[in-house]
Amino acid sequence: MKGDAVFGVIRRWFRGARRGQQDGSVPTQNLPRHVAIIMDGNGRWARRRGLPRAAGHHAGMLAMREVIRACDDAGIECLTLYAFSTENWKRPESEVEYLMRLPEEFFRTEIDELVERGVRVRFIGDVDKLPPYTRDTVDRTLSRTREGTGMTVTFALNYGGRADVLGAVHRVANAIRQGQLTWDDLDEASFAEFLDTAGLPDPDLIIRTSGEKRLSNFLIWQAAYAEFWFTDVLWPDFGRRELFEALTDYGRRKRRFGGLK
Repeated sequence: MKGDAVFGVIRRWFRGARRGQQDGSVPTQNLPRHVAIIMDGNGRWARRRGLPRAAGHHAGMLAMREVIRACDDAGIECLTLYAFSTENWKRPESEVEYLMRLPEEFFRTEIDELVERGVRVRFIGDVDKLPPYTRDTVDRTLSRTREGTGMTVTFALNYGGRADVLGAVHRVANAIRQGQLTWDDLDEASFAEFLDTAGLPDPDLIIRTSGEKRLSNFLIWQAAYAEFWFTDVLWPDFGRRELFEALTDYGRRKRRFGGLK
């Protein structure tokens, strides 16, 4: 089956699979301000169906659209999605190229709805090292959504947590060298302003799909007090129902941040 035909089958499957998942009450108690998601399992989803890995990534893109909608409907303030890590360059060249072209396809079809919803899009990671066509998509998306006053959706693209911290250290050293900051001024709050996520609250809830239970170099500074929610569901099968289950579970947890209540 040729690529376009495969993706057509996936889109039809996705529409059918999501029927019946649009219902359910939106959680309203103790919602997290910031949800971050490690979207894992696209390749395994495709392999189980005898499809190429690109088909899994395409299905994952459709799932991402539904989760953005669901988070916005629930009133989540910030959503961060781990789209491409600094380690993902190790994958086969053809797969990397497809992943680099996926943002253009996603935003071409979704940008109008994002703007209508008032979503403001951000990107974290070393976007300067992305291919020109991907950087062009990043620039156009930032321009179209800059005035958004609703949910902030951040895409971690060519992002690594260690690189984020190391980059912040370099920026701190440069600020001190230029007299803009002193060592005595430096604390956790001021250091966070030099991270890629400056201006965002730390994630309250980190979700990882596909059964893996690790951060994989994602938001390692910011996740210091995050709650975690793991599921065996592969990312293309993750939808509104699973998201609301995670939000409901989070709402029952007691967060003490090392103190007592």
